[in-house]
Amino acid sequence: MSDNLRQRLPEFYKQVSDNLDSTIQFWLQHSIDKKEGGFFTCLEADGTVYDTTKYSWPICRQVWTLARLYKEVQRFHVPHILEAITKGAEFIMKHVKNQSTGRCYLSLTREGKPLKLQRTIFSEAFYVMAMSEMYRVTSEDQYKKEAMSTMKNIIHWVRVDNTEIGLSVTPPSRTSSLAVPMILLMLIGQLEIMEPAHEASFSDLAQWCIDEVLKHAIKRDGVFAVLESVGEDGQELSGCSGRLMNPGHAIEAGWFLLERAIKHGRKDLQTLALEAFISSSFQRGWDAEFGGLYSFLDVEGRPPMQLEWDMKMWWPHNEAMIAFLMAYKHTGDEEYLKKFAQVFDYSFQHFVDVHHGEWFGYLSREGKVKINAKGGQWKGCFHIPRALMMCEKILHEVLQSS
Repeated sequence: MSDNLRQRLPEFYKQVSDNLDSTIQFWLQHSIDKKEGGFFTCLEADGTVYDTTKYSWPICRQVWTLARLYKEVQRFHVPHILEAITKGAEFIMKHVKNQSTGRCYLSLTREGKPLKLQRTIFSEAFYVMAMSEMYRVTSEDQYKKEAMSTMKNIIHWVRVDNTEIGLSVTPPSRTSSLAVPMILLMLIGQLEIMEPAHEASFSDLAQWCIDEVLKHAIKRDGVFAVLESVGEDGQELSGCSGRLMNPGHAIEAGWFLLERAIKHGRKDLQTLALEAFISSSFQRGWDAEFGGLYSFLDVEGRPPMQLEWDMKMWWPHNEAMIAFLMAYKHTGDEEYLKKFAQVFDYSFQHFVDVHHGEWFGYLSREGKVKINAKGGQWKGCFHIPRALMMCEKILHEVLQSS
């Protein structure tokens, strides 16, 4: 089994690389709004635009994705990608961010008029990603200033005073959401890549994020489980929300932690990342009957409130591919390569559209396509290409070392 898996490494590498090429080609061909700027994300299977509303999460993340590819992957260092990200960044600076309040809108008209504002930090977080990566590409100070000023706002809203995003400072019961510290930890890593000198200034905040994320790991019958929400001090909450697990989120948090542990030589954190967040979440989240990762689970096996709980969505599988390949590279444990192959095979058999490129995003529990679209309000040019470019890089390094 081990020899067979290692023999598949060139196959994994080729399929990942080819799929990355076809995925990026899909978005470059169909998503660019040449008239009004920015990107369309509501695309049918063949790339036809079915809604011209623009959503800040996917369009900011598309700027980041294409900029990262332009900066780090030689074959994507081409003029038309630079043009696309420059115009995309111009659109989001002009329309996504309200320069007087510092807030970023969730959705906009095609022309860029605001439609909706969320009471969260996530639109701002993805704006920081886009701006910081654009600075890496261009060295233009406007991008760094936008990234740093917005990051300063996010830190204030998370750590000091959240009233500016429409939340009460003292709700009846404060809770800790896994999404907040993990996204903040990701942003710290992004800004450290943008400018390594930031590492010292963000070290205390990074440790706070790690501590907050680790609060979400509990044990049930001797097996770790990662809860989406816990009390401010890490205590379990009552009801469905307190029992909620999101396997994809937990695995993503796991590779964020693993990346941090590897960078700083923290074996204790590496162990927790691998055992509590990646392996246990995969064990709990994998559908033994039909394959694929569930979207949501109740830690006690009770009925989840989310109607889509048993759907198989694209992004948890992307996170699992990254997590297991990263784990294999840094531990040499072939059990992680086995799990990567398991997720890879399921994903390439069920999500990939061999006719038009890219992946379908939403499958039934049985693995049938439920929504015949490639993008929308949440799915865009991000999770899939991020996973593919990271896996391509890791597979290349593994093949070179062997």
